[in-house]
Amino acid sequence: MERLHHIMNRLRTNDSVSVAELADEHGVSEMTIRRDLDELAQQGVVRRIRGGALSLLLRGEEPPFGIREREATEAKQRIGAETAALIADGEAVVLDGGTTALEVARSLLERRLTVLPLALQAVSLLASAPRVRLVLPGGEVRPGELNFMGPLTESSIRALRFDTAVIGCCGLSSEHGLTAHDLPEVAVKQAAIAAARRVIAVCDSGKFTRTAFGAVCSIARLDVVVTDDAIPRDQHDALLAAGVTVRLVKELA
Repeated sequence: MERLHHIMNRLRTNDSVSVAELADEHGVSEMTIRRDLDELAQQGVVRRIRGGALSLLLRGEEPPFGIREREATEAKQRIGAETAALIADGEAVVLDGGTTALEVARSLLERRLTVLPLALQAVSLLASAPRVRLVLPGGEVRPGELNFMGPLTESSIRALRFDTAVIGCCGLSSEHGLTAHDLPEVAVKQAAIAAARRVIAVCDSGKFTRTAFGAVCSIARLDVVVTDDAIPRDQHDALLAAGVTVRLVKELA
């Protein structure tokens, strides 16, 4: 929902938001804004106070999975389909966690592949896929995100070799490369990249305006980036200059 996305952007840079100001800005009732803030409170993003809400996000912290799942949904679906089209039947694929990678998983349901998913959401989705050979990593599961993490996960990945690694991110730029907020996930992504012959990074164009705390790899380590056509021109050109193939999905009319 666009309104929730806007409120989330406010909370990334402001300590509090006002019900009256948000209602006026979006042309909706204060009751509607209160419901939005109540929903964000249930996700652990805000604490409700009289007349508004206080942000509970640390600066640069990743919003909860349930909130991100609603951001750029159409773009993520098209990115998922485009990425799946780049993967040939018979490949072994390590599939990252995150909302965009989950759309890739949805587009792989009818394919003949070996897949090691790095999040429980994708495990649940692919478990019923008739021709997918599902391989699970060990390790702990990160609360909320449900991503596998830790030394057992990393060693499981290192013991295997993949044709393709599909990697999500919290930020991507020519200057800082591919970045992620959670440091244990940085290590898992690096293990997946090291174990794969080809690396496909998947993200909506909004990720090109962000840089997260943990550096995963430079753009030169990526083979393909699949994103939407709102990517900033300078970032698109920098990826091409680094030898990265850029696949753009177009916005639906």
